[in-house]
Amino acid sequence: MELTAEALEEFIDKLEGKAPAEGCTLRPEDIKRVKGMGFLQHKGTNLFNARVITRNGRITTEEASVIAEAARLYGDGHMMMTTRLTIEVSGIAYHDIDAFCAHLAKAGLSVGGTGSKVRPVVSCKATTCQYGLYDAYALSDEIHTRFYQGYRGVSLPHKFKIATGGCPNNCVKPTLNDLGIVGARVPQYHIEDCRSCQKCQLEEACPIHAAKKNADGKLEIDAELCNHCGRCIGKCPFHCNDEGVDGYKVYVGGRWGKKIAHGQMLHKIFTDQNEVLDTVEKAILLFRSAGESGERFADTINRIGFANAEKILLSDELLQKKAEILGLDVVGGATC
Repeated sequence: MELTAEALEEFIDKLEGKAPAEGCTLRPEDIKRVKGMGFLQHKGTNLFNARVITRNGRITTEEASVIAEAARLYGDGHMMMTTRLTIEVSGIAYHDIDAFCAHLAKAGLSVGGTGSKVRPVVSCKATTCQYGLYDAYALSDEIHTRFYQGYRGVSLPHKFKIATGGCPNNCVKPTLNDLGIVGARVPQYHIEDCRSCQKCQLEEACPIHAAKKNADGKLEIDAELCNHCGRCIGKCPFHCNDEGVDGYKVYVGGRWGKKIAHGQMLHKIFTDQNEVLDTVEKAILLFRSAGESGERFADTINRIGFANAEKILLSDELLQKKAEILGLDVVGGATC
């Protein structure tokens, strides 16, 4: 029987494991295996999207060129950014997965970002943004190396998302992540130096109206309302608020999706970056040791109580038990 060119191509595709768009010939265990690698199936086909891991959305021109070439050679020629700032290459046939990974490796790139594990960290551009209060790229790079890469073989009850935001503008929604870090600059205001100016420059500079003049004409800063954005610092012509203490706020238990939870802030302004990194690790260890399979960190914290979770996270108990916790048998429940 004579085959048309189109029918012959379809026959060859089937032999190689690449099914037509309307059918899938793969075993469920094969789909699950490559999903764990970072390949998500196009429903009902033998085609996959590959999640290429970036460092918080940053890639070099060389890396971009290699990803584009891999998309052309092994995918359908399209790439897209995910909400976690990874790059997805679409339309990769099952039988091309190994070749695709080998091509990415030329530029030191890899796939991943799935499963009940620490997910790729998301960062805003605080390093260059006019409102950024710390080097968010440097901190997120450290988190990426220490916890995304360093904890890659550690299973958790569910996925664990981390975001680093440079200021209270919350552009990358750190408070809606399992753990979020927000830059802070706490004003060191000296009310005794206030001259009760008719038009107060500090009051004008405060975007949330936490700085207001009292009945005596003196400026006061509402400590409960102040979000530590630092916008008022250095605005007084008489130098009553020239300095601020730079630090970090850490939020735990946020989540976004079918169920939404806003993370709760630990009652401490961290001024040491190493202490922040230790707190990230303690949160992961807490989730691994106290979390139940299939529940998010927000549910774990609600179940054990925020006050109890905070007490544990602000102590060194978990770090002292790190080896024991990492040795636990944990079954995750993440679906993507």
